[in-house]
Amino acid sequence: MSASYCTAPPTAGAGHYTGNREPLVAEPLMKLPIGSIRPAGWLRTQLELMRDGMVGHMEEISPWCRFEGSAWASATGEGEHGWEELPYWLKGYTDLGYVLGDREVVARAQRWLGAIMASQRPDGYFGPESNRKDPDLWPNMLALAALRSHYEATGDARVLWFMKRYFRWQAALPEGRFLHASWQHLRGADNLEVIYWLYNRTGDAWLLDLAARNHACTARWVDGIASWHGVNFAQGFREPGQFFQQSGQRSHLQAVENRYVEMRSLYGQVPGGMYGADENARPGFTGPRQAAETCAIVEMMYSHEEMVRITGDPVWADRCEEVALNSLPPCMTPDLKGLHYLTAPNQVVLDRQSKAPMIQNGGDMMSYTPYEQYRCCQHNVAFGWPYYAERLWMATRDNGLAAVLYSPCTVTARVGSGVDARVTEETDYPFDETVRLRVSLSTTDTFPIYLRVPAWCSSPRLAVNGKRVALGGSAAGARWIALRRRWSDGDVVELTLPMAVRVHRWRTNRNTASVSRGPLTFSLMVAEDWREYDNGRPWAAHEVWPASAWNFGLELTRGSASRSFEVKRKRMPADGEQPFRWDSAPVVLQGHGVRLPEWKLEANNLIGEVAPGPIASSRAAEAIDLIPMGCARLRVSAFPVIGRGKGAREWGPEVLPLAASWTNPSDTLAALTDGVLPRSSSDTSVPRFTWWDRRGTKEWVQQDFTAPRSVRACEVYWFDDEPVGGKCRLPAEWRVLWLDGDTWRHVVRRGRHDILKDAFSRTEFEPIRTRALRIEVDLRPDYSGGILEWRIE
Repeated sequence: MSASYCTAPPTAGAGHYTGNREPLVAEPLMKLPIGSIRPAGWLRTQLELMRDGMVGHMEEISPWCRFEGSAWASATGEGEHGWEELPYWLKGYTDLGYVLGDREVVARAQRWLGAIMASQRPDGYFGPESNRKDPDLWPNMLALAALRSHYEATGDARVLWFMKRYFRWQAALPEGRFLHASWQHLRGADNLEVIYWLYNRTGDAWLLDLAARNHACTARWVDGIASWHGVNFAQGFREPGQFFQQSGQRSHLQAVENRYVEMRSLYGQVPGGMYGADENARPGFTGPRQAAETCAIVEMMYSHEEMVRITGDPVWADRCEEVALNSLPPCMTPDLKGLHYLTAPNQVVLDRQSKAPMIQNGGDMMSYTPYEQYRCCQHNVAFGWPYYAERLWMATRDNGLAAVLYSPCTVTARVGSGVDARVTEETDYPFDETVRLRVSLSTTDTFPIYLRVPAWCSSPRLAVNGKRVALGGSAAGARWIALRRRWSDGDVVELTLPMAVRVHRWRTNRNTASVSRGPLTFSLMVAEDWREYDNGRPWAAHEVWPASAWNFGLELTRGSASRSFEVKRKRMPADGEQPFRWDSAPVVLQGHGVRLPEWKLEANNLIGEVAPGPIASSRAAEAIDLIPMGCARLRVSAFPVIGRGKGAREWGPEVLPLAASWTNPSDTLAALTDGVLPRSSSDTSVPRFTWWDRRGTKEWVQQDFTAPRSVRACEVYWFDDEPVGGKCRLPAEWRVLWLDGDTWRHVVRRGRHDILKDAFSRTEFEPIRTRALRIEVDLRPDYSGGILEWRIE
């Protein structure tokens, strides 16, 4: 027997499973056929709740998933609802059935899959005719993923012939009509992976030509972030890594890492593994109250799952767990019968009120509902947990197995000389640090088992059949343990991954702090008040309000995270019970915090932004409990830190000496001088100030200076949302006033004076010296107005 650290499983050898065939680069890990892994414990609970909840009843709940009249069920592609919604759902629902071994779910999925295959036209195209006219390949990419899983589970030979004919149709598309626009251009990675999957099963060389063309026609993620849309990024950034399998260029792998680091550095300096893109990532919106879309969360998980397969680098598995265990559970209600669009690291009221413009999209983005209010996420969330469950274990090319993501489960796979092995994984991970593997074999055989060592674990311990095993090799940079031995039926492996409490300081994001243990980051325990609201439909919708105080700063013991918190293990919920609830968290960290009454909700109930710390406070600390982020629908996980000495500051944002006659509660005075420049006067992606809903009145904004200063000109970028149907317009007139002692006086204009749309309007005047300046406007009759940026010379 040998047990030693290694950087990745080997790429030499063929293995027992279908992997990349030449000339594609051999991947270190190969996905096992769907059904090889039977999840248990908390993960099976998620899948069963999906089946019994919203995902399992989409044909009842969603108009896009009704078979009768659907363009996806039509042999000619005619009918309704022919875009992404049905295949989004079917991609996850199909896998849910096969992973659970649920015959009823499988039968329902196969009804749709059979209809989709029956819709193939003589030229190879399939699916809704509406997507063919200016070919939009994006919805079909999702259907292909469902068919791929169906083939893995059943060996249905129709699938390979169907895909070959369809990709022949793609190959015949002229330039300018293949992946030429919109989602398909940005998400071409989804098409590419199925092309490679088919090539690995057929060996048809022309598929590699199509794959090269697919890469060339997809957005250039290799050169930079091709889209700041949250979901586009989560799907698209991995594309160069997928093409690496054909190009062999390490620069393509590096491009994936570069894109990930760039997005997380700019918008992801927060816990939970995601980034603030509450539709798009926007300059100036980087704090922990910025949210991620549910679609982006499940797509980010899958990108990480693909990258660990391709590279063998377990950092991608670490990243997948970070998202799956901290950010995915609160996307849905504990019973998985509803979801919301946006989930943020700091989020303490989940009501129906619009949070725009602090959150980019207006309207209800945070209450929980099973219905089509959150149309894309409602369907796409279906594949998050099933895909995760399918990739807990992967096969290696040296005829072994790799434990990629830890969860209770049983995996059955061919190993060694060709014997079938069953490994039963018993663990309460991620809530506990022990993973026990029981090996079942019909005969003894020799093969390796690779055990992932997460980056947060510095000193793993390994035992086989109760005896401690020394680990050979260097642990520096190594993230796998390769355990090679002649295995016998009944062998037991015990891996211990010590979970020390860690505090991470987000220095570039208001100096906030997050507390983690193992793969879990923790949130303040906030009691949840669930309020059902009448949506006029059979399935309930809910708002969630805090029933306990949420505005605490962390009191940390200097230099020691472990001494700041005490770990308390609670009862692990039984199979079928949800561990991801605030009131049933299996592990709690007990620490101390200081109440910060100055930290308040915005007028629209969005949590106030965290002030830069450390925060000075004379208030006494009190005991607080922290629970895993995944258990907390109401969450504060990026904390202000209390400071008792030099450098601590009173609570409050950076001083903004701004005032106005009126500020719309959904807007912010901070937009006046935040330095974030708009693309146009109707740009709703940047912070804004408006006087809405004052109309036709005289209004003003004011800026105070810390000391008198000389001023000779002002520039204003007016907000005018006429192109998007709003009621703000350029003002009829505007003037500059200056404070002379206690008296406001009009400046004496000299030179330019503009009222411009989509550009800065400038007014010049005789120089004055003052400690405050005011802009006065006459709003147009029946219209309001606003400002996106104000500059002073």
